[in-house]
Amino acid sequence: MAETGDTAPLRIGVAGLGNVGATLVRILQKDGDILARKLGRRLVVTAVAARSRSRDRGIDTADITWFDDPVALAKSDGIDLFVELIGGEDGPALASVKAALELGRPVVTANKALLARHGVALARVAEESGAQLGFEAAVAGGIPVIKTLREGLGSARIARVYGIMNGTCNYILTRMGNEGISFAECLKDAQALGYAEADPSFDVEGYDTAHKLAILASLCFGCEIAPDEILVEGITGITQADIKVAADLGYRIKLLGIAQRSPEGIEQRVHPTLVPRSSAIAGVDGVLNAIALETDHVHELLLAGPGAGGPPTASSVLSDILDIARGTRVPPLGVPSHELTPYRRAPMRAHEGGYYIRLNAKDVPGALAAIASRMGESGISLESVIQRPDLQVTAEEGGGAGTRTVILLTHSTFEAVVRETIARIAGDGFTVGEPQLIRIEAL
Repeated sequence: MAETGDTAPLRIGVAGLGNVGATLVRILQKDGDILARKLGRRLVVTAVAARSRSRDRGIDTADITWFDDPVALAKSDGIDLFVELIGGEDGPALASVKAALELGRPVVTANKALLARHGVALARVAEESGAQLGFEAAVAGGIPVIKTLREGLGSARIARVYGIMNGTCNYILTRMGNEGISFAECLKDAQALGYAEADPSFDVEGYDTAHKLAILASLCFGCEIAPDEILVEGITGITQADIKVAADLGYRIKLLGIAQRSPEGIEQRVHPTLVPRSSAIAGVDGVLNAIALETDHVHELLLAGPGAGGPPTASSVLSDILDIARGTRVPPLGVPSHELTPYRRAPMRAHEGGYYIRLNAKDVPGALAAIASRMGESGISLESVIQRPDLQVTAEEGGGAGTRTVILLTHSTFEAVVRETIARIAGDGFTVGEPQLIRIEAL
C-alpha cells in the first residue's frame, strides 16, 4: 500500500447537511487518520451544498467550499466524488446525481425514492460513463444488505426477500404490543422522539417500505425496478383487538415488505403481517430493521440492525465511499443494466396462505351463521372464530351501536377467494364498515 503522503486525497463533495450529511462530515473529520491508514489515501470533504450556512452542525467548515446549487457542486472540478443526501425522487437530487455521473464522477446516495423511480436510468448513465454508483444507505440504514446482494452471495439464487424496512412502523407496532396503547398514542410519541415526521403518511402508509422493496427486488431477481407494481397497505388500521388476538394465537404483527419469484412472475407486497412469535423476525423490535434472504446456497440469511438515524446511515454512506476509494467496481444493480429483465408482475390475488379477518357484524339473529355459511360456500376452512367483549372495535359507520367484533382465522386459501367472499358478506347486509384483512406468513 502506498504511503498516504504519496497519494492525492480523495476530494468529497456532500450535498445535504441534515442529520446524515453532518454526521458523515463529522466522522470523516474525526476519523481521518484512521481511514487514511486503512486506505493509504486521505478522504477529505472539500465542498458542500446546504440551505443554511449559519446553522451550527458541529462540524469544521473553515476549509470547505460552499455551494448554493448542488448541481454546480456535482460538476465542480474541486471534487472527485459526489455524495447526494438531499432527498426526493426528482428536483435537485436527480439533477445533481445525473450531472455527476455524466461526467464519469462516482456518486454515493442514500436516496431510496430517487433510486426506486430512476435507478435503472441512473445505472445506465453510470455504466456508460464508467462512474460508480453506491447506495448502501438507501435500504435499511446501517445494515449492509446492498453489498451482500451485489457481492456477497456469489451465484446463489434468491427465491424470496422479506423484512422490516421502516423503523417508524416497527416502533409503533412494538409499543402497541408491549404496552397496550393505541396507534394514535404511539404515533404521537414517535413524532416527539423524532422517529416520525410531522406528516407521517409516507412511513405509516407503507410507501417508504415499498421504495426499499422495489430496489431489493431488482437486485435479488435481476429485473428492472418497478415501484408502481407493489401492493401497498399501511398500519393505520391496526387496533388493539388485532394485537391482542395475534398475541393470544402466538403471533406478532409486523409491517413487512415481501418480494418473491414464481413461475407467473414477481410478487411484491407491503402490508401488516401476522408472523409466528417463534420466528427470528418477530423478535426485531423498536426502530430496528431486518432483511431476510431465502437462497438455494445459504438457505435463509437474516440481516438485522439499526435501519435509520445519523450514525448508522452515515456509516453505510462511508462504506460506499471506502469501496470507491479502493477501486471496487460492480454494476450498480448487480448486473449490467442492459441485462436486467423486464418486470413481470405475478397476480397478487392468487397469493395463498392463512388470513386474519376482522368484521363488525350486526348484533342480530343469524348474522354469524350467515357469515360462516358464506365462508363454507367459498370452500374457506376456518381455523378459529373469536368473539370477546374486550376485542370490540367501533365500526366507522353507525358508531358501533348494535355491532359485535368477529374475528375469523382461515386455513390456507387464496386471497382472491377471501376478498370475493368478504364482498358477498358485505352485500348480505350483516356487517358494518370496512373489514380488516391481515395475511399470515409462515416464516
